[in-house]
Amino acid sequence: MTVKVTERDDAHMSHEGIAAGIRIWDVHQQDLLVGMFHSETDAHSYKAELEREERQRSRETAES
Repeated sequence: MTVKVTERDDAHMSHEGIAAGIRIWDVHQQDLLVGMFHSETDAHSYKAELEREERQRSRETAES
């Protein structure tokens, strides 16, 4: 599974968001947007959570 955290660029932000200085981090899982966060730390925490869940599912499948 591929999980990526990227900062949203200005081309994908509203004019209001840019003017307010808002920064958004997107979390993509297998190229699908699965989360948006105002905090980079929160985005990376969510990424880690998704990766932990995937490892757990992989182990459970291997044990079956």
